[in-house]
Amino acid sequence: MKQIRSHGQNLVWLAVSAVIALPAPVLLFLLLASVPASLVAGLGLVLFAAVVWVTRRLAGLQRRRVAAVLDVAVPAPYRSLPTGMLARLRSILGEAATWYDFAWLACQFVVGLACFVLTAALWLGALQCVTAPVLLAALPEPTGYDPVVLELTGRSTVFSWILIPVGIGLAVAAYRLPRFLVHGQARLAAALLTPTSKAALTERVDSLTATRAATVDASAAELRRIERDLHDGAQARLVAMSMSLGVAEDVIDADPAVAKALVAEARVGVGAALTELRDLVRGVHPPMLADRGLAAAVEALVLDTAFPAELDLRLNRRLTAPVEAAAYFAVAEALANAGRHSGATSIQVTIADTGTALHITVRDDGHGGADPAGGTGLLGIRRRLAAFDGELRVSSPAGGPTVLEMELPCAS
Repeated sequence: MKQIRSHGQNLVWLAVSAVIALPAPVLLFLLLASVPASLVAGLGLVLFAAVVWVTRRLAGLQRRRVAAVLDVAVPAPYRSLPTGMLARLRSILGEAATWYDFAWLACQFVVGLACFVLTAALWLGALQCVTAPVLLAALPEPTGYDPVVLELTGRSTVFSWILIPVGIGLAVAAYRLPRFLVHGQARLAAALLTPTSKAALTERVDSLTATRAATVDASAAELRRIERDLHDGAQARLVAMSMSLGVAEDVIDADPAVAKALVAEARVGVGAALTELRDLVRGVHPPMLADRGLAAAVEALVLDTAFPAELDLRLNRRLTAPVEAAAYFAVAEALANAGRHSGATSIQVTIADTGTALHITVRDDGHGGADPAGGTGLLGIRRRLAAFDGELRVSSPAGGPTVLEMELPCAS
């Protein structure tokens, strides 16, 4: 069981739970009232939407608190809403998470208030039992003190001193119990607010569908780029070389010197075409990456940067070819972005293999302001990693630095 750091934090947690529970009766009443109100000019739809909005805010707050107690992330189970008010309401009504939120709200009202009242009652009872004999001893002889009803009655007796160990027992219970109450509330909230298996499966299918579409689009764009580079580069040079050789063939008898010059020009064109083909192949899958692996290929990338770069490499094995390619091109794109847009004077690249995932961090000292939604570079990295269930996190405040954190699953 994960224990909260202190007893005071346990009490604060229970108090906040009670505060969260207070709006529950009002929200549930408005939820029920929205049904007949929907028959009157559609006012119930607005009321229902407002209740759902407030309930989801409270549920989101509880998810964050549960994550802090159980040390386990509790993701929000809500699907993306479509456009249009009626379409959104239909989506919310048909979503199981909406009704689980209302179920949690009802349970929170009962459990949250009960736990807080129980804890407060235990502390109050402990205080009364411990102070009762002292008050009885201090009061005049004909006067007594009844800690149950908080009244001065009767006279002091020896029996009243038994309340002291009872009070100590209540204090111990009041001190020990809150951690279990907090943990129990967290478990209950996690059971009701965590996405159901069906919702998780639906979200997974939607994510895979989007990832597949992005991968297909990226592959089509890459094929178009290769076709364009071949057409505008190597193919054009080969056509020019063919024309030069044809002219040389026509004039070789009449003017050998001109034919020789044309052949020499064609040879230069062959060299340029070979260079462009090598660059094209390197852009598809670098030979060094295929021959020597990710570590050597990234070292070559870092050495080719136009500004000082540091490399912290903790990778002692070969990964699968698709994973190595994704990691290589992600680092290459990150370095290119830093060189083109950030104005950086230095950069640090860290690659660490944890056995199940490859963690890549690229940090530069540029002016910051990088936004994945504002350009194709970071968006391309995110799409490339998403094909492997990888993630890209960007931290780039104005003024810098820019830190790209990439995680790429690479389990054997």
